[in-house]
Amino acid sequence: MKSEKLKLIIKEKYGQIAEQNPDEKLCGCGSSCCAPGVNYTVFSENYEAREGYNPEADLSLGCGIPTDYAGIRSGDHVLDLGSGAGNDCFVARAITGDTGKVTGLDMTEPMIVKARENCAKLKFTNVDFVLGDIEDMPFEDNKFDVVISNCVLNLVPDKTKAFNEIFRVLKPGGHFCVSDVVIKGTLSERMQKDAEMYAGCVSGASEITEYLKIVKDAGFLNVNVHKQKEIVLPDSLLSEYNDPSELISFHTGDRGIFSITVSASKPS
Repeated sequence: MKSEKLKLIIKEKYGQIAEQNPDEKLCGCGSSCCAPGVNYTVFSENYEAREGYNPEADLSLGCGIPTDYAGIRSGDHVLDLGSGAGNDCFVARAITGDTGKVTGLDMTEPMIVKARENCAKLKFTNVDFVLGDIEDMPFEDNKFDVVISNCVLNLVPDKTKAFNEIFRVLKPGGHFCVSDVVIKGTLSERMQKDAEMYAGCVSGASEITEYLKIVKDAGFLNVNVHKQKEIVLPDSLLSEYNDPSELISFHTGDRGIFSITVSASKPS
């Protein structure tokens, strides 16, 4: 599937999430309606104990809590890629304080609208949200101290471009910390081609060794996987996309889907 078509699918899916009633079931990384029988809430983690957490901004679309490992300091300028309704931005803002700044980037207009509405309610003057593409960010070089992202880079068709852009916009000596979905082994051809599975953060995921190589090839140092958790999808879902021999490989450990939280730094 071509890159631009994938981006249109993502914009449509996540635009629907942003505009739907909060009481309705979500579709996406944190949802249960992206494919028959799947419950993607196994990806998301509980933010309630984090300072700055705002329930209205939490759409349960993440697969980790990158701010826990991001090393954000008071006064930092933080960029959140795929900022959605603003959840990670508001948690990051609690750490940067009044002297810092947080910028959220998202390519889905309804998400930007929702995030700005949430920000206005909180009356923050040092958090802003920008419409843009992670593969071609609308920012100058060497702008940010820290880049974070939560279950979004797996949705980017060209991950090499994404990490090259992260490297470009970080200040020398800056660093990133992202939570993302990766795979061990290979997914079946049917899973790789399924648009719904892509929007659900599965079929767009890279193999873990390939993912970490992309990070290193972009020029980053000190690559560190802080957390890794297996995502166990039910056989009723996996059997929709895998023949019996492929299904067995998920049980033997030859194939698997994982959420990871990884950080790395740009040379000074």
